[in-house]
Amino acid sequence: QAQLIESGGGSVQAGGSLTLSCAASGYTNSRDCVAWFRQAPGKEREGVGSIYVRTGRTYYDDSVKGRFTVSLDNAKNTVYLQMNSLQPEDTAVYYCAADKVGVCTEVPHNPSDWLKWGQGTQVTVSS
Repeated sequence: QAQLIESGGGSVQAGGSLTLSCAASGYTNSRDCVAWFRQAPGKEREGVGSIYVRTGRTYYDDSVKGRFTVSLDNAKNTVYLQMNSLQPEDTAVYYCAADKVGVCTEVPHNPSDWLKWGQGTQVTVSS
């Protein structure tokens, strides 16, 4: 059974960096795209960025553009989210998602378009 397993969360001070990993296992077919979402307490889950696996092209929400980078290591079947210049408002549980319904060539917005989710990893940024 296909699974997504996130890791790499933790606590950092504002201005710091973290790298999250999303390891995919059990996939027999290529994944078209993988996305990162986040959910802060009391808020809806929001899209952060995604990568179109076939081309390596990435898409980012404006709130993280220039600070976050999504990348892929095909050999390790792992997608990464490099987060720089972290701010307290980036505090959230971060999730990776795959098996998107519809096109992959856009910034992720609607969580219901994504059928497979990881368990999430907590990122806390202190001021």
